[in-house]
Amino acid sequence: MSQGLRRYLYFTAACTGAAIMIVEILGAKMLTPYFGASHFVWTAQIAVTLASLAAGYYAGGALVDRSPALHRIYGLILVAAVYLAAMITLLEPLSKRFLAFNLAAGTLVAASVLFFIPLGILAMVGPFFVRVLLLSPGNVGGAVGRLSAISTVGSMIGTMLIGYVLLPLAPNSTTMFCTSLFLAALSLVYFLAWSRGRAPGATALMVATAAVGAVGVRIDHVATYPNSKILARKNSDFGSMHVVEVSGGIRYYMNDFLIQNSYDPATKESVSLFTHMLQLLSQTYSPKLQEVLCIGVGIGIVPMKLVDAGVKVDVVEINPEVIPLAKDYFNFRPSELTVHVADGRQFLNHNRRHYDAVVLDAFLGDSSPSHLLTAEAFGSMRQSLKKEGVLVINCFGSFTPGEDFFLASLDQTLKTQFSDVRIHHSGHGNVFFVASASPLVVHHQPNFAGLPASIQNEARRAWENIGTTDPKNGRVLTDDFNPVEFHDAKNREGFRRSLASAMLRRN
Repeated sequence: MSQGLRRYLYFTAACTGAAIMIVEILGAKMLTPYFGASHFVWTAQIAVTLASLAAGYYAGGALVDRSPALHRIYGLILVAAVYLAAMITLLEPLSKRFLAFNLAAGTLVAASVLFFIPLGILAMVGPFFVRVLLLSPGNVGGAVGRLSAISTVGSMIGTMLIGYVLLPLAPNSTTMFCTSLFLAALSLVYFLAWSRGRAPGATALMVATAAVGAVGVRIDHVATYPNSKILARKNSDFGSMHVVEVSGGIRYYMNDFLIQNSYDPATKESVSLFTHMLQLLSQTYSPKLQEVLCIGVGIGIVPMKLVDAGVKVDVVEINPEVIPLAKDYFNFRPSELTVHVADGRQFLNHNRRHYDAVVLDAFLGDSSPSHLLTAEAFGSMRQSLKKEGVLVINCFGSFTPGEDFFLASLDQTLKTQFSDVRIHHSGHGNVFFVASASPLVVHHQPNFAGLPASIQNEARRAWENIGTTDPKNGRVLTDDFNPVEFHDAKNREGFRRSLASAMLRRN
């Protein structure tokens, strides 16, 4: 074996190691719009990756024992490239079909169909190359150790590349397309340099990879919504973001295809109930609303409504990419308040200020991040409030027995830190918790007349409907044990399924 070929095999091992990690992490991100960002998605993706690695190691060893011909493994890498390119197009229809299963089964089946084969093929490279690179029985340890180290370094580079560079830089479909093209090019270089007789076939597969992947990327890039147009589209570390304007001029901010807020540019008002209820409840239960901490900027509507009411506002937002979208399309004016780019818990752990109200409106897709809903998190929020300060939480949930674990648990958890907790709900999924270390008193009657006409009646219902929960149906949530994602999976999967069935992503 020439020195050049030997080095290229090591280079290939590093590249396939990187590709495995990119596909694993990117695959989970691409499943998120359909199945959510819960532990079910990551459990399924990690399990499928480990299963594919085990199968690939075994198959690679068996294949090289039959024949150590390198064209076989490089041909399989080309097959993996074509599969990944085709996956870009198949992702949406297959994911929607698997939504018919429950959340755990649906994510596991989707991850298996979409990623098991290409990951398994890439895993075959390691044992195959060990046999090919082995010069004598005396250097087995060195050959295995060297190849494993190089592949692992490649995996580390791939992990950092996808996590710190590629996810916020380009759409997920484009990143997957580039990954498939790179793998195809990796094989093509081998055939052109060391197996020219098979180069025409490899070139044809390279062209097929490019064509199939380009179709998928094109479909993804022209994605649209019913009777609407996309004003802005951007990827981020926390999901795919779209600003969509429907006929009639209403704008929606979408995160992973889930509506996060709505806005009428003509009136510069939100047409979503929760936006107005968060402000109304904060003003109603606070003796004097002067300083507010908003955990989660959304698209900036709630903080700006408070600013316009003369309140001094601090905002904590984990995703910096949402700030320019809020500024450009939703009249967010960051210069008029203080924005902290940080995780909510991180900010609370260092905060020494005290506020009249803390508004918790942090959402990751279809729910609030679970680490913001524990007794320890609420303890930090209580310490950030003045004596009569109030915590106002926007969430979704069901009061139906058997489906009320989340609301019952949230109620119990809040009561470990606050002496008075009240639950307002609209009857249509929106639930608002208000909590205080002092007795909750209506200091100011809510002004419904000042709300958009389309939501006035619903806001009145949300104000008048006071919900109760059964303590036996929930538990206190802690940092150490917080099984909300598991017990609330049915509600969340139903919400996502109804949303996905209403989505029309292409003309």
